[in-house]
Amino acid sequence: MLALAGPALSAPPAPGPLGAFELTRYTPDTRPPEFRGRTVEGHPVSLAELSGRVVLLNFWATWCLECRPEMPAIERLHREFGPQGLTVMAVNEREGTPAVRNYARGLGLTFALVLDPNGDIGKMYGVIGIPTTFLIGRDGRAVAFAVGPRAWGSPAARAILQALLSEPVPRSVGR
Repeated sequence: MLALAGPALSAPPAPGPLGAFELTRYTPDTRPPEFRGRTVEGHPVSLAELSGRVVLLNFWATWCLECRPEMPAIERLHREFGPQGLTVMAVNEREGTPAVRNYARGLGLTFALVLDPNGDIGKMYGVIGIPTTFLIGRDGRAVAFAVGPRAWGSPAARAILQALLSEPVPRSVGR
């Protein structure tokens, strides 16, 4: 099993826009672990079903003070870039449906909120602190990650997402 965040924490900052946004880059052949889960509404989700889309995978909790300011910015990215091929999935670490649902309602969140009551998805990804966010390209490769909060509404973040969204959809996706 590949943990995406743990071993790479000592890696130097990525060059270019990823480094400017303090993201750690993966080697081009790195693939994120496949996971299956359920949203707060009870819908099944998996990473495999998102082939051909850029994925912003955020690990968070309602009690996380640093997570709260990120969520509205991530929601804006979801609304703006969703039609272009961005999928936002926020994996809640070890909390129940009522807490997650109330939090989402209070912030007006509409992206997929995935429950991880035992922390299994977080363990697969090597999450050691929250917020932790992973970017996954249209071709399914792990692009980069960030441990700690980021200004997801900033021009730097938007430029990174626009660059990923401008990549061609792999032929195997059939779109």
